[in-house]
Amino acid sequence: MASLGRRAGTYICSELCGSILNQRRYSSSRVDWKQLRPMILKRIKSRSKEYPIKRMIPVAQEVLRAREIVTEGVSTLLKVVQVQSCKFCPEVHIGATGHEMKTCHGFKRMIKDRPHKWAPGNLNDILVPVQAFHLKDMFQDEIKHDQRFDFTRVPAVLELCHQAGADIPDEVLYRSERLSATANDNSQQPAPILPDQLRYIGQRTLDAWESLRLGVTKLLLVYPSKVCEHCSEVHVGPSGHKARMCGVFKFEGWKGMHKWKKAGVDDLVPQKIVWHRRPHDPPVLVDGGRDYYGHAPAVIELCLQVGATVPPKYHCMMKTHGLAPPVQ
Repeated sequence: MASLGRRAGTYICSELCGSILNQRRYSSSRVDWKQLRPMILKRIKSRSKEYPIKRMIPVAQEVLRAREIVTEGVSTLLKVVQVQSCKFCPEVHIGATGHEMKTCHGFKRMIKDRPHKWAPGNLNDILVPVQAFHLKDMFQDEIKHDQRFDFTRVPAVLELCHQAGADIPDEVLYRSERLSATANDNSQQPAPILPDQLRYIGQRTLDAWESLRLGVTKLLLVYPSKVCEHCSEVHVGPSGHKARMCGVFKFEGWKGMHKWKKAGVDDLVPQKIVWHRRPHDPPVLVDGGRDYYGHAPAVIELCLQVGATVPPKYHCMMKTHGLAPPVQ
């Protein structure tokens, strides 16, 4: 035991002495920053020549095509499938009548466990619009607070594809995301759609949705994007902007500055999660069965109701084989 203790002490002393000697060696070799500064500045100026990456241009073009298919398909399905939207919170339910679960929290989240007040939904309730500043150059100077009105706001996915080298027409890039057509617009009676054609539209929309999210995931691995930790503001670029628009810090000393972090696919293409009604569930979902019901993204639920085949990765979220709530 004594020999083991001496060996351990010798090993610890050698490690400590070695680290101290390494620190002395590193501290003695000083870096001449005056010589490195021109090299660093030259590297920063020349990095814009590496973008856009040619191999990622087809991915950006595929994302644009998938986005157009999803928008067109959801707009068509909303003429057939009814969608309900709460007046006081972002809750959405896909069906003729809204559910009876008390999950409304109001505008400012000052209340909870209140019933929803349902109204007809529209396209923005299914495909949540995410806007970002449109940059002429990926590596241009940061947008100051006083310059926030000098830059146009465009959809974040289109801005990502634009920086990736995709050719986007101006009428598509600057088109407003707000559509006035609601899910139950009675002013125009849509032409009847056959069930087989409706099923084809739903499956095509679902496949395009999966292709859209996969393409955005690939682009985010190459082109950096930022999202605020305290709000939903998104900026496509290597560093966030300086516009003070964050409401969390409005009454604090930060003066509305955003706290940026790396953005993901859910920040640019949000999945609007809705309640999923299974075949063995009651016609109207009640508050007592909240722990038994499943969930699904709004686009997936919308396509499912017209006969589309859902990928197996959503079955766990939807609780396809789960138990039904007890009958009271």
